[in-house]
Amino acid sequence: MARKNLEIDMTNESTPSTKIAIFRNKEIRKTIHQNEWWFVIVDVIAVLTDSVQPDGYIKDMRRRDPELSKGWGQIATPLAIQTVGGVQKLNCANTESVFRIIQSIPSSKAEPFKRWLAKVGYERIQEIEDPELATKRTRALYKAKGYNEDWIEKRMRGIAIREELTDQWKKHSVQQSKEYEILTAEISKATFGLTPSQYKKLKGLKRQNLQDHMNDLELIFSMLGEASTTQITKIENPDGFHENRKIARRGGNVAGVARKKLEQETGRNVIARENYLQRPPNKKLKEEK
Repeated sequence: MARKNLEIDMTNESTPSTKIAIFRNKEIRKTIHQNEWWFVIVDVIAVLTDSVQPDGYIKDMRRRDPELSKGWGQIATPLAIQTVGGVQKLNCANTESVFRIIQSIPSSKAEPFKRWLAKVGYERIQEIEDPELATKRTRALYKAKGYNEDWIEKRMRGIAIREELTDQWKKHSVQQSKEYEILTAEISKATFGLTPSQYKKLKGLKRQNLQDHMNDLELIFSMLGEASTTQITKIENPDGFHENRKIARRGGNVAGVARKKLEQETGRNVIARENYLQRPPNKKLKEEK
C-alpha cells in the first residue's frame, strides 16, 4: 500500500517546534505558533500544484485573486523554520489561512489535503487538552520506526531534559531561535568536540534529527550536557545570551570530561559514525487515514 499522508517527527533540538509532515510522499514543514500548527506556505503550494517554482506560483495566484492578495498580510506570517541552511524566517499560515489559500488553487488534491489538514489540527487540539497524548504519539512513532523500548525511554527522557533547559533559557532572557541554536552548539562542542552540524555531517545526516540517530551512550552524554547546563543555570541565574553562553560551555564540559574519562577507561570512542537505526526504505510508518 502506497504511503500517502504521514507525519514524521523531525524536530531539530535547537528549534523545538519545527517538524516535517508528509502528505503523499511530499514534505510540508510546520511549527507551533500561538498554540497551533502553522505550515510553510511554499511547501503547501508545492504539494498541491507540483510546481517546481512555488514562489512564482504564489505571485501568479495572488495576481489572479485580488481578495487573497489584499488579505495576504493576515494570511502569511514569517516564522522561524529550520532549513538545510539553518534557521530562516519563512511565510507560514495556520489551518484557517491554508483553507483560504486552497480556494485559489484548482487541484484534485485539494479535498484529501483538506481532510489531512483537519486531522492534523484536531490532533493538536487534543494534545492541548491532554498533553500526555503528544508523548504517547511520539512513543508510538518511534516504535513504528523500529526503535526498541530502552532506546525510546532514553530519547523521551532526553526530550524532557531539553524542554526543561529551553524553559530555563526563556526565563533567563534568551528569546531568539538563533541564540538557542548557538547555545546548543556550545553544549555539543564541549560535550563531544563537535557542533550539531559537524556531528550530523559525521553521521551523513542532512535534515534528520541528530538525536534520533544517536546510540545509547551518545544520548546519555547529550542528556548529561543539557541537564548540567540546566542545573548551573538554576543556581547562577544568568541574564541574557552572553552569560548563558558561558554556562552552556560549562555544562557541556561536565559531560565532555565524563565522556573522555569513559573513553580512556574503555579504549573506545563514544562518538559513532554510524546511525543507531538504519531504517529499510519500506519500513512502515502508520498511515494517516
